[in-house]
Amino acid sequence: MKIAIVTDSTSYIPQAMRESLGIHMVPLSVIMGGETYREEIDVTYQEFYEVVRTSEQLPTTSQPPIGEFVQLFENLRDQGYTHVISILLSSGISGTYQSVVSAGDMVEGIETVAFDSEISCMPQGFYVLEAAEMAQNGQTAEIILEKLKEMKKSLRAYFMVDDLSHLQRGGRLSSAQAFIGSLLQVKPLLHFQEKVIVPFEKIRTKKKALKRIEELLQNDIHTGERFKACIIHANREEEAVEWKNELEAKYPNVEWMVSYFGPVIGTHLGEGSLGMSWVKAE
Repeated sequence: MKIAIVTDSTSYIPQAMRESLGIHMVPLSVIMGGETYREEIDVTYQEFYEVVRTSEQLPTTSQPPIGEFVQLFENLRDQGYTHVISILLSSGISGTYQSVVSAGDMVEGIETVAFDSEISCMPQGFYVLEAAEMAQNGQTAEIILEKLKEMKKSLRAYFMVDDLSHLQRGGRLSSAQAFIGSLLQVKPLLHFQEKVIVPFEKIRTKKKALKRIEELLQNDIHTGERFKACIIHANREEEAVEWKNELEAKYPNVEWMVSYFGPVIGTHLGEGSLGMSWVKAE
């Protein structure tokens, strides 16, 4: 059994890490100024936020063509892989998952499984990294999939949206709500529920929002078990690193890292957003 691990670009796993673990990535795209850019390939997240900041029109996003997955699966089969596990962003916010299911049905000679992470960004990446390490260690596809299902029980993620006007531009918030929210400095906390992004709580200030996320973390890690956690930022790397360093000193049973909201997810959340995700570690 030779297993390939596939993901899409919205897991935002650094290229060097993907290469070291043999992870195959298929990019989603953003359309800006009439041009299509494959995230993680044609445009960096820094370049993306710079364009959005000066543009009157919000970018749009698109999923990969089904043919890209068909071609990848055929190539993997020809390289001697017997199984593919594709770990994808939530089917509630993208049709990518269904495209992968369909692509798998179109390719013979290799077993393909699509795993709906029901989330995105580094929380999705936690599944990908775990699966890739298990595949390298010779675990079977069945054992890997069981592990991913087990991880869903403890994985959490919360995001603070900094720019309400950005949500309003994207059609996810009325002009009146954005105006009033800005006056009150409301910083909505969001999370994934039933595969889609929904409000979790409305908090008055950024400082209180970040404190509330930390409280939610504390609720889960108080037992002293080991966890993996990630600070996720939308073009606020310095702030994210500072927050990580602060939390690292307070919670020694947590292994910390920093990631980012790339162009596709950043289109919906906006620059300045911050989030945190965590999951139990073996």
